Amino acid sequence: MDKDGGIVCFVSNGAWLDGNSTDGFRKCLEKEFSSIYVFNLRGNARTSGELRQKEAGNVFGSGSRTPIAVTLLVKKPSTKERADIHYHDIGDYLNREEKLAIVKQFKSIGNDAMPLKSLQSNEHGDWISQRNDAFSTFISIESVKKYDSKSQSFFIGHSLGTVTARDAWVYNFSLKKLKISIKTTIAHYNSEREIVHAKKRQEPLTDSSLGSWSRDWLNQLKRNKIIIENKQEYRKTAYRPWVKTNSYFDDDLNQERYQLPKLFPINAKVKNLVIVTTGAGASKPFSSLIVDNIPNYDFIEKSNCFPLFHYEERTAQTRGLFDGDNNDEIIQRDGVSDFILERAKTQYGKNVSKEDIFYYEYGFLHSPEYREMFANDLKKMLPRLPLVEDVKDFWAFSKVGRKLAELHINYETVAPFKGVKVSGAESEFYTVEK
Repeated sequence: MDKDGGIVCFVSNGAWLDGNSTDGFRKCLEKEFSSIYVFNLRGNARTSGELRQKEAGNVFGSGSRTPIAVTLLVKKPSTKERADIHYHDIGDYLNREEKLAIVKQFKSIGNDAMPLKSLQSNEHGDWISQRNDAFSTFISIESVKKYDSKSQSFFIGHSLGTVTARDAWVYNFSLKKLKISIKTTIAHYNSEREIVHAKKRQEPLTDSSLGSWSRDWLNQLKRNKIIIENKQEYRKTAYRPWVKTNSYFDDDLNQERYQLPKLFPINAKVKNLVIVTTGAGASKPFSSLIVDNIPNYDFIEKSNCFPLFHYEERTAQTRGLFDGDNNDEIIQRDGVSDFILERAKTQYGKNVSKEDIFYYEYGFLHSPEYREMFANDLKKMLPRLPLVEDVKDFWAFSKVGRKLAELHINYETVAPFKGVKVSGAESEFYTVEK
């Protein structure tokens, strides 16, 4: 072999084969090497349902929860073209022993008994689970620039869910206990701030039983900022699917609130609906749920939130001639774009409203055919949606979306199915043992 050539072999986490954030890495391998051989041993334990069963055993047993891949990279300096990619997937539903037996049987990646498939990467750098070209022809659900009224997308703004960096402190099913936790952790921070700025100690005492010292607290400490409890920020939060809890939403105790204060401002009279979808690069299959209160970032994996409305504080520039003197008044803005409204009116008639389109989107996101056909795209990108050709189909999706929304928001008060009986407990209370 040429002195500048060679072979690199490594056994690694196999997530890079299909990861959204590693597309550049795959492109680089194609450019730098002449031939690439990949033996995908699967075994991803960070999945669920049918997909988890397909991934099955990991060749390292309980020593790894990630998928495993064996990769050989061959470099021939005389070759200037992109690498040939040779790939073998070990298969579905195989336990650890079965996988190790197959590896032992093949012995070498050069064994003719090992079937290798040639892969052709696309413009995105996808090797496996390639995106559907039709997906790019649909309309983006997100705007390129947030709150751009001229955005040619379904929504003009969106937000990620709350990242608190201190869930144990700012969430609690008991409002009474939550208030005690907030008072305790604020007192701890303020005490450490006084000690450090009095130069009695150079660094704060990071006692996890009293508070979580994340990046935001350390920055506030440097600025000598005092934290004061804001009683208006005790809110309801959608913590996980079908799990609501009490939360403390003030900026001082939440690492990142993103655009959520615009979607759920401090005002008991303000109402909103938000479609939450899984984010790009999520490990689990795409899903979507609607909420009427603040969603956590892990409500659905990497939650992205698309609102029916967003709100702005009324300023001198936005005040009308007959507006009152209440400076706390807020203005309601539509979350659905004017662009998509005009498109929908042209196709379906002038009676279409932005609310109809909002529920159309929710209904369409629950279409099994859409989720299956574009599963690879939805794993790597935020949704893109078409406007269906037939007006009857539009209204069908919109009506279904509205019914689903009512069910998903009011799940606690929905009448149970007739004939369903819950058994297994001696009383009306059910204890979770694990």
